[in-house]
Amino acid sequence: MMSQRSLPLVPVLCGAALGAGLVYAALPASVKVDKGQAAFTDYRRQQPGTVRKITLADLPQPYATQAVDNGPRLVPRPADAWPQAPPGFSVTEYATGLTNPRLVRTAPNGDLFVVESEPGRIRVLRGMNANPHAEKMEVYATGLSQPFGIAFYPPGPNPAWLYVANTDSVVRFPYHNGDMEAAGKPETVVAKIPGGGRLRGGGHWTRDLAFSSDGARLFISVGSHSNVDDTDNNPEEYHRADILVAKPDGSGLEVYAWGIRNAVGIAVHPQTGQLWASVNERDNLGDNLVPDYITHVEPSGFYGWPWFYMGGHWDPRHQGKHPELQSRVLTPDVLLQPHNASLEMTFYEGTQFPAEYRGDIFAAEHGSWNKAVRTGYEVIRVPLAKGHATGEYEDFLTGFVTPSGDVWGRPVGTAVAKDGSLIVTDDGSDTAWRVAYGR
Repeated sequence: MMSQRSLPLVPVLCGAALGAGLVYAALPASVKVDKGQAAFTDYRRQQPGTVRKITLADLPQPYATQAVDNGPRLVPRPADAWPQAPPGFSVTEYATGLTNPRLVRTAPNGDLFVVESEPGRIRVLRGMNANPHAEKMEVYATGLSQPFGIAFYPPGPNPAWLYVANTDSVVRFPYHNGDMEAAGKPETVVAKIPGGGRLRGGGHWTRDLAFSSDGARLFISVGSHSNVDDTDNNPEEYHRADILVAKPDGSGLEVYAWGIRNAVGIAVHPQTGQLWASVNERDNLGDNLVPDYITHVEPSGFYGWPWFYMGGHWDPRHQGKHPELQSRVLTPDVLLQPHNASLEMTFYEGTQFPAEYRGDIFAAEHGSWNKAVRTGYEVIRVPLAKGHATGEYEDFLTGFVTPSGDVWGRPVGTAVAKDGSLIVTDDGSDTAWRVAYGR
């Protein structure tokens, strides 16, 4: 089933070709909204501007298809490959030669802080030369333990600290606008959070951070240790598969919301103050289960993991357990492709993009390993109407998979630069891409 939304016809530019990274295209007169079974897709049908909406009614039964192990085969970027954006946008390389670039955040002065998780360091990118590449790139801090999330504190134009989430702790560095190197040694804020591991072999290791709008609360996301272990019987799951909250000094640590398998990216809505999360759901129930999701997060909210998924559907591996919790399962706002691996998200507060983009979410989809035909490997846009999701999402930046199914790029982080362009980190090609409107 498909519906259409009208858009104006204008001559525009589009990111594609090598060199300047530009081709010319015309904005289409309408955008199709794929619904029902047409909403489930893979890389072959991803196209910038395509909109999808998955609902609970569209979900198949568990094991409708066989679970597979289909991890990506990374290849160098082919000569004819380039990220594809909607008409009107250009795509260029902002920084190359990074090492495992993961989360990216914009400092109040416009510097871009990129976390390189495997080397355990943070880089700072500043400015833009005529190419247009980052004018300066410096190492801010080293010696960190699988870092991922960072946050500036207090919120506002003049932070005094840069908070960093290691996999097993939260630390902070003294910070003043313009610092490109840490001004002091890290101070431990939260000495111990459940840490470590890799997706295959035990544990989601990424931890993201966000401060409430008033700066009174520090949110910390912690993924599960397993795919779907029963938390009643696995002590490794204590204080995992949830979002924790503490005071900025680390005291008063407690669970803010739970049953969230892996909220890799979290962010606070700049107007409503609501906490939002970009979540990886469970695997091995088939190609089209269970959807990843993006949602606002309710205080004390329960999102089902491991016993339930998506509005109280029982996971067959835990059938009959904890019936008292079934009615408490919250349904996420936006259901994404199952196995997309939804990572960092950001709210677009720039003014460079057309007005209809303002306030919307951009999220990086790292890509599937548990689906027969690959999905994800893109950046999506989630439209919001007065701070509320419509349930739809749109392919925004695609092209990281070759026609034969090899993968050359894997989006991880999204941030809005000072000039309103979108910065996307890609740990497949070790690049930070810049998506701008017009030339």
